[in-house]
Amino acid sequence: MKIYCEKDYEAMSRRVAGILAAQVTLKPDCVLGLATGSSPAGAYKELVRRYQEGELDFSGVTSVNLDEYKGLSGENDQSYRYFMDSNLFDHVNIDKSRTFVPDGLEPDSEKACADYNAIIRREGPVDLQLLGLGNNGHIGFNEPSAVFEKETHCVDLTASTIEANKRFFEKEEDVPRQAYTMGIGNIMQAKKILLIVSGEGKADIVARAFCGSVTPEVPASILQFHDDVTLVGDEAALSKLMAEMEK
Repeated sequence: MKIYCEKDYEAMSRRVAGILAAQVTLKPDCVLGLATGSSPAGAYKELVRRYQEGELDFSGVTSVNLDEYKGLSGENDQSYRYFMDSNLFDHVNIDKSRTFVPDGLEPDSEKACADYNAIIRREGPVDLQLLGLGNNGHIGFNEPSAVFEKETHCVDLTASTIEANKRFFEKEEDVPRQAYTMGIGNIMQAKKILLIVSGEGKADIVARAFCGSVTPEVPASILQFHDDVTLVGDEAALSKLMAEMEK
C-alpha cells in the first residue's frame, strides 16, 4: 500500500486529483470508479481546473459511481447523480451517456441491483476506484455487517451514517433510509484503489481498517487484501495510522 500524508485538505485534494489525472492521461479510455461526499469534492474541483486549463481530456472516459440513495431522482440536489453532475460532469467534456450511477428511482431493489451489476460487468473492469471512508468503516454504503456483500445490493443505512449525512438535508427525517451500493466484490475487482480520508474524526477508523483484523464489521479492512491500494489523507486523519506503523 502506498501512503501519502499531506498537510491539509487542499494538499490532499491536489494529490488525489494528480493521481486521477495521471490515470486519464495514461489511458484516455479508462474506466473510473467514482465516489461522492466532502472528501473527494476538492479533488473534483482541481480536476475541473486542470480541464479548463487544457491539461485534461475526459472525452474517452467512462465512469461508474459507487452508490445512490434509493428513492431520489437525479434531479434531487441531494442525489449522488446530482452531486457528480454539479461537481464534475457538467464542467468537463465527459460523455454523460457513459457516466453511470445506480437508478435511485427503481423501486424494485433486485432489478436495480441486477441492472447495475450488468453495467459494471459490461463497462469494466474499473481501472481506478476512488473511495471515501465512513466513520464506521463503510466504503460505498457497505455498512458494518456479518458478511462482505459481493455485488450491488440495497442496504439499510445505519444510524451513524444517517447522522453523518443529515447535515446535507433540511432535517434528519429527509435522509433516505436505504441506498443502492456496489458490493465489496465489485470494489475489489478494480485494478487500482485510491482511498481518500480527511479530518481528525477519521483517525481511529483509518487505524482500525489498516492495522486491525480483516472483518466485515470494518468493511474497509478488506482493502488489506488488495494488491494496489493508495491511501491519501491529511495529517489529522492519518495520525493514528502513522503512529501504529511506527511501533
